[in-house]
Amino acid sequence: MEKIALTRDGQAALNAELKHLKSEERPAIIRAISEAREHGDLSENAEYHSAKEKQSFIEGRIKEIEGILSLADVIDTSKLSGSIKFGAHVTLVDEDTDDEKTYQIVGEPEANLEAGKLNIKSPLARALIGKEEGDSVEVRTPGGEKSYEILSVVYR
Repeated sequence: MEKIALTRDGQAALNAELKHLKSEERPAIIRAISEAREHGDLSENAEYHSAKEKQSFIEGRIKEIEGILSLADVIDTSKLSGSIKFGAHVTLVDEDTDDEKTYQIVGEPEANLEAGKLNIKSPLARALIGKEEGDSVEVRTPGGEKSYEILSVVYR
């Protein structure tokens, strides 16, 4: 199977989520199912069906996280430098609107655009890979062509 690139922070976040699911969410949903069973007829018991659905989601997420962690290739980004690559914190300015944004280029499991975590497979990240501070990049996005100037590249 193919390795999954993660930052140390991404690995820590997944481990924390896994621990929370196993130690808090799973026991709580088992208690909820047990309580719902005590209410009698399961075929018309909305609480029971809701709890079973939530249990299915929790178990699925546990399996998903365990799978990601088993294939994880954790990269220490603090030891990297130079042009933009996985783990870089990149500050960009939109050449049309002068809006500045900072993104960290991360693997798919930890990508979260609202948190500034840019999936390495995204069009913007692919356009940035290999570029350096001061370079301009053109990116074809669903909203049309965008031009950015790279203000800084930092590895932490």
